[in-house]
Amino acid sequence: MKEVKVGNIIVGSGNLALIAGPCVIESREHAMFMADSLRQITSRLSVPFIFKASFDKANRSSIESYRGPGIDKGLSILAEIRQTYSIPVTSDIHEPSHAPMAAEVLDLIQIPAFLCRQTDLLLAAGKTGKPVNIKKGQFMAPWDMENVIRKVESTGNHDVMLTERGTSFGYNNLVCDMRSLAIMEKMGKPVVLDVTHSLQLPGGRGKSSGGNRDFILPLARAGVAFGIDALFLEVHDRPEKALSDGPNSLRLSDLEVLLCQVIDIQKVIK
Repeated sequence: MKEVKVGNIIVGSGNLALIAGPCVIESREHAMFMADSLRQITSRLSVPFIFKASFDKANRSSIESYRGPGIDKGLSILAEIRQTYSIPVTSDIHEPSHAPMAAEVLDLIQIPAFLCRQTDLLLAAGKTGKPVNIKKGQFMAPWDMENVIRKVESTGNHDVMLTERGTSFGYNNLVCDMRSLAIMEKMGKPVVLDVTHSLQLPGGRGKSSGGNRDFILPLARAGVAFGIDALFLEVHDRPEKALSDGPNSLRLSDLEVLLCQVIDIQKVIK
C-alpha cells in the first residue's frame, strides 16, 4: 500500500485519518469555527485530520442553490484555517484553470465524483504535484478507477487517493457496495470511504438533495471494519440549517461518539 503525505499527516500508514468539514464554506466565521471544533476533537482522540470545505459547489440540484464564496475568497479562508490551526486543508476543483490557484493553498486536491473521468481536469491536478483525492463516480465500476489513476500518474504524480461515495441505485438513491473498497485497495492507493455522500438522495427533494443521516454511524463502522485508510464526513453544527447537504451531514455533537467507536474497531482489525 502506498502512503500519501498530506500536509503534516500520512494517509495509508495504518492509522485511520479523517477528512471532514461542512459541505461548503458558508462564511469565514463558520468555517473557522468548524475547523477549530473538529481540530479539538481529533486532537483529543489522536486522529489525523484534514479539513474539507468547498469554495464552490458547481454541481447543485437547482440554480437557486447556494454554491459557495467562490475560488478567490474561498481559498483565502482555507489558507487562514491552514495557518491558524496548523491543519491540512482540501477542497474540490471543477476546471483545469482552478488547479494552479488551488495548489498554492490546498494540501490535497479533490476531484468531484461527477468529474472523475475528465482527462484535462485530472492532468491539471496531477501537474500541480499535490496529492490528488479522486472520488469514484456514482456511475463508475470500481475496477474502472485504474484508468483514472493512470491519467494522474501520466503527469509523474503518484500521490493518489481513491474515495468511494456510493453508486447510483435507481432514481434519487445511492447504495454503498463495500466490495468496491477491497477492489480499489488492490490498486495500491489509500482508500477513503465518504460516508455522508454515500447516504445522499440526489435530487430527492426536487430542488435539493435529501439524505439518510441515521445510517452514518453503522456505515462508518462497517467501512472501518473493512480496512479503509480514511473516513470522509460532512459535519455541521446545525445540519438542519446547512446551506448544502444538510440531510446527510453528521451533527458536530455526534462526531466524538462516532470516532471513539471506529477507533476501537480499527484497533481490533490492526
